[in-house]
Amino acid sequence: MVVVAVGTLVACVSTSPPSNSDDICRIFDEKRSWYRSAARSEKKWGIPIPTMMAVIYKESSFRATARPPRKKILGFIPGRRLSTSLGYSQAKEETWDDYVKATKNRTASRTNFADSIDFVGWYLNRTVKHLGVATTNTEALYASYHAGLTGYQSGAWRNSPGIRNSVARFQRQVQQYERQLRTCTVRNRGWFG
Repeated sequence: MVVVAVGTLVACVSTSPPSNSDDICRIFDEKRSWYRSAARSEKKWGIPIPTMMAVIYKESSFRATARPPRKKILGFIPGRRLSTSLGYSQAKEETWDDYVKATKNRTASRTNFADSIDFVGWYLNRTVKHLGVATTNTEALYASYHAGLTGYQSGAWRNSPGIRNSVARFQRQVQQYERQLRTCTVRNRGWFG
């Protein structure tokens, strides 16, 4: 009984969101393995850490089991979810399956931070390669993540004030994380590198 309770407590602690999601230094101080995972993904896919972290912040607020809301039947009966998005990256099931096939990572989980940030790097790298977008073009990177590669290419996202506002907030978050990461002791101490 005690072992089950301790196991449950450890699982909750390891998947709980960081206490201050607006400060990348505090996130990495609190979730030390996350920096290692983010640095690995940056090296593998060429997407800057602040950009990948801002995607996860924007998509799930760093909640491992985040899901879209359910449709309401008759206004109060829970129906199907609005999409199959799940986890830190809010990857849809079919896109996640593409990632698993492409990376041959059959054990990857959308509720695992290391897998999720690797997915974000992989997806944004596809945008860079297929659409010729620069890794520093945060507007295009997030618009393609949010609207999909085809949705981004069509330009329809530009006609949506909601998506444009979301992209603008994302860009501000990336800039904030970039400023903070330059001063983080996480990079200077050599803890995680």
